[in-house]
Amino acid sequence: MGSEPEVIYGELHLVGTDQIGKKWGWVFGLGVILLLLGLVALGSSVFVTLTTMVFIGSLMLIAGVLQTIHALVMRTWSGFFLDLLAGVLNSVVGLMIIAHPGATAVALTLIIAILLILGGVFRIVTGIAVKYPNRLWLILHGAISLLLAYSILSDWPMSGLWVVGTFVGIDLIFNGWSLIMLGLLLKKAIPKSA
Repeated sequence: MGSEPEVIYGELHLVGTDQIGKKWGWVFGLGVILLLLGLVALGSSVFVTLTTMVFIGSLMLIAGVLQTIHALVMRTWSGFFLDLLAGVLNSVVGLMIIAHPGATAVALTLIIAILLILGGVFRIVTGIAVKYPNRLWLILHGAISLLLAYSILSDWPMSGLWVVGTFVGIDLIFNGWSLIMLGLLLKKAIPKSA
């Protein structure tokens, strides 16, 4: 096997671009779909938050039931009680999340806000204490984290109903946008003979 041809577009080196051929549209199309789904998620962030909580709870319940069954089937091994306890705990927590997705979202949002505060303070302190080029970006990142935490906590517990859905929507939008840009870049980088 020979090495794959390399297409140079600006400063970007794309290996195997000729194999993508005319399929750049799939990348672009997926990006458009994800972008639209992100906009829908932003518009219905409460629904997305509650749906996400129910989905997480369902996964925990399924995992707990499977782990409990595994423990019962393998009851002669020394880790039986630990395995059974973990399975029952996952099942109970999964059921609690499914039964109370709003309360779960509120608790998760509080944890997110605390992590944003800790991360923001750490970034700002590190940016001030450690002298290196472009450390202003790290300090700015820390400040934005603190602002996000403040916006969550200032509306908490109500923010628990929209934060997770908003984060999912924003993630989908950025993922979609990056795929759209990649698709356009691939279209421009494909050799004319392809």
